[in-house]
Amino acid sequence: MTQVLSAGDVDAEALIEELKEWVRIETPSGNAAAVNRLVDRVEAIAEKAGLSIERLPGTLGFGDILAVRSPRQAGSNERSVLVLAHLDTVHAIGVIDNQLPLRQDGDKLYGPGIYDMKSGALMALEALKIAVAKGSRMPVDLVFVPDEEVGSFSSRAFMEECARSAGYTLVVEPARDGGKIVIARKGVAMYDIVVRGRASHAGTRPQDGRSAVRAAARLVLDLEALNDAGRGITVTVGTISGGTGRNTVPAECRMQVDVRVPDDAAATEITAKIAAMQPVDPDITFEINGQMNRPPFAQSDAGRRLFDSAAKVATDLGIALEGVTTGGGSDGNFTAALGVPTLDGLGADGAGAHTFEEHILLSSVAPRTALLANLMMSLEPEA
Repeated sequence: MTQVLSAGDVDAEALIEELKEWVRIETPSGNAAAVNRLVDRVEAIAEKAGLSIERLPGTLGFGDILAVRSPRQAGSNERSVLVLAHLDTVHAIGVIDNQLPLRQDGDKLYGPGIYDMKSGALMALEALKIAVAKGSRMPVDLVFVPDEEVGSFSSRAFMEECARSAGYTLVVEPARDGGKIVIARKGVAMYDIVVRGRASHAGTRPQDGRSAVRAAARLVLDLEALNDAGRGITVTVGTISGGTGRNTVPAECRMQVDVRVPDDAAATEITAKIAAMQPVDPDITFEINGQMNRPPFAQSDAGRRLFDSAAKVATDLGIALEGVTTGGGSDGNFTAALGVPTLDGLGADGAGAHTFEEHILLSSVAPRTALLANLMMSLEPEA
């Protein structure tokens, strides 16, 4: 492909100044009003650029979904390039004034959500503006969702609807380990488990009690015995709580469980094993609620061809593109599971996602915005 855009064609200074404004608008997933303040700003920028807009009111207590599209003829059924971004972050309101102030240290720019993934979201919008101005071979749909960090429960259906008419998906989650992009992700399952027993006085009537904590301890060992490093399966009991006091046999214990699996076969196997777990004591009961939240994202042959196309574009920009597999899930899991060739991790380089050291590398913004724009302009439907 003949390169049509270089990093020098991106107004990095203006982009960074706008990014700072996005970071100053703190957007924790559960605060719909806060997320919508940023949705308002994104919508205004898109309108000014002459892009088509569809805004869906939030559901399940989350903010609005915003779809920004390149202009196209009415009734067009062309396959699109679907770009996925999220505007929510894991950080609470007030973090920017305390633990993680917006600040620059050399090439590093710190701030809540700046790496995961306000930088990538803004870069995608800027790349779309450039692609529309210069002309793209396929229409582009850029979807901003409000709840990715907590499972995308309110936005999954809309993303999957968009994916069914897409030829490719580009996900602007942050780059990994020095600029690598993500070509595959593990599937993610989440479980909430309640163990119920029977309370009694620990001193005078211990024989009448059935300890939910003791049963839960056995269950933790059974769950974590499902870990298989060789196959890439992880099962983690992340939280556990139970009991009402030191002198009472505990009647209830609750736990939250995280499961990561590399493929559909492992997903079927592990979820079936968890669903089938039963207590040893007939006076104890397990209430197991949960399922796969994000299906495994394996690299398909079409996904491999998409990576090869992106690597050629990146080479012209002086970027040696490398693909990696990660255990973390993203909205790219949904599109890959539908058979849409998907590339992930196309956002800014940096580090510290979900921590008070979250930052991007400023030097990565312009080249990777140019990479996004060139992909939007150059991708063609597969024969």
